[in-house]
This record gives sequence, C-alpha cells and structure tokens, in this order.
Amino acid sequence: MVEPTSRPAARLEIFALPDFPLVEAGDDLAGPILDGVARLGLVLAPQDVVVLAQKVVSKAEGRLVRLADVVPSARATALAQEVRKDARLVELILAESVRVVRTRPDVLIVEHRLGLVMANAGIDQSNIRHDGGEAALLLPLDPDASAGRLRADIGRRAGVAPAVVINDSFGRPWRRGTTGIAIGAAGLPSMIDRRGETDLFGRTLRATMIAHADEIAASASLVMGQSTEATPVVLVRGLQWTAPDNPAATLIRTPEEDLFR
Repeated sequence: MVEPTSRPAARLEIFALPDFPLVEAGDDLAGPILDGVARLGLVLAPQDVVVLAQKVVSKAEGRLVRLADVVPSARATALAQEVRKDARLVELILAESVRVVRTRPDVLIVEHRLGLVMANAGIDQSNIRHDGGEAALLLPLDPDASAGRLRADIGRRAGVAPAVVINDSFGRPWRRGTTGIAIGAAGLPSMIDRRGETDLFGRTLRATMIAHADEIAASASLVMGQSTEATPVVLVRGLQWTAPDNPAATLIRTPEEDLFR
C-alpha cells in the first residue's frame, strides 16, 4: 500500500494579516508579514502557508509601468482597435506574451511568457496608484523565484520558513467568474500526485493529481477579497502534507498534454 501524500485538514484556519501597509517599489515584504502575524498574537509554525496577492509582489518588484512611457507598435494599434482597448496596454500585453489565443471586442486572451493562458497577460490597472497618468501592473518576472526569496527571507528573520504562495485572480474557459490560483509557490507541493495510492475500497488511483497550491490560493481569496478589502496577505494554518515540494509552474500543462491548443 502506498502511503498517502496528503491528509485532509480536520481544521483549517485562515487569518487575514491586519493593517498591511500599501506597498511601493523596493519595499520589504517579510517585515510587514512578520509584524502582521505578531499582531494576530501568533508565531509562525512549520507547514503554515503565507499567501500573498500578486499585486503586492509585483509592486514591491517594481513591475508598475506608466502608459505614457509606452509606444504602441503597428500590431498593437491594429489589435487594440479590434479588442477595443488602449493600444499602449495592448503593447504591454503582447510584450509579456508568446502568442495570442483568442480575441473579440473587450477580450484578449494570450499565452503569457510564463505559460499561463490568461486574459490580458495578467496585466491589471485596479488597486494601483495612477498619479501622473494611467499605469498598469505586470506579473512578477518569475513568481516561483519570488516566493522562494520571500520564504528564505522570512526564515532568516523568524527562524521558521513557512510555505509561500503567490495568488492571482484567474478566469476559467468553461466557467464564469474568477477564482484564486497559485502563480508562484515555494516550500510546499504545488501539485500532489496521488496516482498509485488506493481509494476507500482498495482501488488504485490512476488519474488523481491535486492542484494543492491552487486550492490554497482559492481558499485564501475568500478572506483577501478582490476590491477594497485591503487584506492582501493571508496566513493559512492546519494543512499537512508529505509530498515533495514542487513549484507552481508544475501546474501548467505542457503543449503535449493540452488537448485544446
């Protein structure tokens, strides 16, 4: 019998870190996270998970772009007319992408350079400062690496290195609405492969692969919110796993596995 690689949590606690400050380029994230945990009267423990909204990480990494500094190409200008978007924004989307997947008025779906198939290359204009003109916020250059650096920084300061998940709101092609997914992760298995284990009746599991980091991200989104809540960092406590760590990039299907490309 194969030992299970994860166990259901009998109790899961999700804490929004209070009074998290607004983040600017170059800001430290580990310090405010530890301050927020302390304000809750908690101490970090092994297999705690710190979940951060992507915007916080992108802001700290200086991924804010002023549209006044963007010169759209002829391709971006033509595509902008088709999708009814600002040509400067479309230029940024194309620069962050490897291909355009689908277009229609008000919709531009692309394959991001990270492998994510998403609207607008994940570029967002909400909950950012627009001082001095319109701006846009790009995804981190390498979200898995960002999560790893933050985890190491927290570990050096606190003596305990929690898992870190970077959460982004994501649409699904066959479902309305958005949900949180993990675009970056460190210190946990983003995907848990349970193939080879057995079910309640001894039948071997042949296809069960759990998007562990995505489930954590979605649960954290319930507390984060996506508008004016101002709670971009969440502590998740109560999870247990023995599966080896793997990055969020593991969750992206390869072209060979993708039946819809």
